[in-house]
Amino acid sequence: MLKANQIVSGLELWQWRKTAIQTAIASDISPMEVDWLLLTIANLDRLALRLESFKTWQQIPIKLSLTELEQLWQRRLDDRLPVQYIAGTTAWRKFQLTVSPAVLIPRPETEILIDLAVTAANGEAKAGHWVDLGTGSGAIALGLAEAFTTATIHAVDISPAALAIAETNAEDLGFRERIQFYQGSWWQPLESLKGQFSGMISNPPYIPSNTVLTLQPEVVNHEPHLALDGGADGLDYIRHLIDISPNYLRPGGLWLIEMMAGQAEMVRELLENNGNYINISIHADLAGIKRFAVACNCK
Repeated sequence: MLKANQIVSGLELWQWRKTAIQTAIASDISPMEVDWLLLTIANLDRLALRLESFKTWQQIPIKLSLTELEQLWQRRLDDRLPVQYIAGTTAWRKFQLTVSPAVLIPRPETEILIDLAVTAANGEAKAGHWVDLGTGSGAIALGLAEAFTTATIHAVDISPAALAIAETNAEDLGFRERIQFYQGSWWQPLESLKGQFSGMISNPPYIPSNTVLTLQPEVVNHEPHLALDGGADGLDYIRHLIDISPNYLRPGGLWLIEMMAGQAEMVRELLENNGNYINISIHADLAGIKRFAVACNCK
């Protein structure tokens, strides 16, 4: 977690930035990460960075000492520590979320799940019970709470450390009274609400086990494998959510998940063969990758 602001001179920060950009280029890391980090921890604006006008400022508050910043940046270079973990925060939709290695860093494409839910839900559904299964940082639950202002949002994760981050984000962003948090596996903590949910959203682990270790080092060495490994073909948890969700969704309840490139047709087939889903649709992300499935419970 970031500490209270400390003060450095603009010249000191300019010198650090200049060196960091050089080391980023030498390590095949985008130099844009340096400025993203300074935008986040020093609250500098893009114009000041581009013109380097901050160089003459006498005092700049930063959320890490220069020594801590340099130590963490060295880990970015040597260990490929994601820059979001250095800053302890990342942007997602309209939110600035706290993140740590206890949670997967929320990706921009996952934002589309909220848009799909808003499009698919009718007036009654928007006011019912919604759940984010495998909430991690709480990003999806927060997106639901913002979009469906009269709904009750439930967020479940098996990791106590992840839930602590999610609850921190809900508190910091003013949604703590709107979201109920549960520690447990998928639907298990919500037995008392069977058949009452208007919608379920999940970004479950969906990467095949033998693929996880081949991912870029920023992911495989630092992000939680619990949130990545989806079993032999990556579909273990998606199968489970397909099988059990009709017991928890009300008739007409919505089922939405994110999946990996190449899994769309298998997910569609699993939904069709289950027999409890109608209006099954597959949706692409902004890169054109078929990444999301939406279905309606007809049980």
